[in-house]
Amino acid sequence: MNAMIVTSAGDLDWRRVPDPIAGPGDAIVAVRATALNRADLAQRSGNYPPPAGESDVLGLELAGTLTHVPAGDHDFAVGDPVCALVAGGGYAELARVPLGMLMRLPRGWSFVEAAAMPEVYSTAYLNLVLEAELRARERVVIHGGASGVGTAAIQVAKAWGCDVAATAGSAEKTAICLAQGADVAIDYTKQDFAEEIGAVFEGGVDVVLDMVGAEYFGRNLDLLRVGGRLVIIATLSGAKATIDLRELMARRARIVGSTLRNRPLEEKVSLRDALVRDLFPRFEEGTMAPVIDAVVSIGDAEDAHARMRANENAGKIVLVVAPGSDERP
Repeated sequence: MNAMIVTSAGDLDWRRVPDPIAGPGDAIVAVRATALNRADLAQRSGNYPPPAGESDVLGLELAGTLTHVPAGDHDFAVGDPVCALVAGGGYAELARVPLGMLMRLPRGWSFVEAAAMPEVYSTAYLNLVLEAELRARERVVIHGGASGVGTAAIQVAKAWGCDVAATAGSAEKTAICLAQGADVAIDYTKQDFAEEIGAVFEGGVDVVLDMVGAEYFGRNLDLLRVGGRLVIIATLSGAKATIDLRELMARRARIVGSTLRNRPLEEKVSLRDALVRDLFPRFEEGTMAPVIDAVVSIGDAEDAHARMRANENAGKIVLVVAPGSDERP
């Protein structure tokens, strides 16, 4: 098969490599589309290696058709259209996927739409619903609101009946946040998000979903009201911050550090089941859908990476591996 390999010089090279081998309980998917995540940029730079035993090919999500299914009691068959969250291997013509991670395409969706869904909605659901234990009528702050994860998180928080403030880096991106349902959207390049959110949500907020890290840590903590939860999913501005433990104690606040890729398979399968149960009905009724910034050929992955690295994208960048993958059934 062909797959996108990171060379020793750090370049992307679409080249012939051995086909993946299915182990017990594994399916093989002929990939039609995959999508970018910032983890791809980190792995490419040598800062985020795949878990032991997983493919070193980039790509954490995919959509395609099954070419092999394992024996056993399940209802998947060769030829079925599926999508999946994977620990690696998405930027390829074929990918190995544990059977328990397979999801059928939401009814009426194209492969492109389905490829844009698994990672961002899994991340949003995991960190808002499971880690932060989100409840109706709570106040939520979502940083990076116009990113793939951010747009998905806004949708999830609103679906749970919450008030949402989002931050983003331009007027165009704050408009996207508002279009996804955010009640307030702050351009952090022009306004102090803590001051603006504090003025709107007097008394503080219940949950902050943060991917910025050190630069935002103090202000995030200041925004929390008693019983608040700060969930940190990335450290784009740095990984080291200081904290006044007395303030944390006085607020009875919780700080949660969270990753998804390195979790045990059984946890990921449980998350997959919750996603299908709670979000797929919304996908199929049209009340929730991934925001797609661009759809490009896998051969243009270098340009796509440059767009994400420069923070130019709003929503997901999808890489098409097989022509026609944007067509809906």
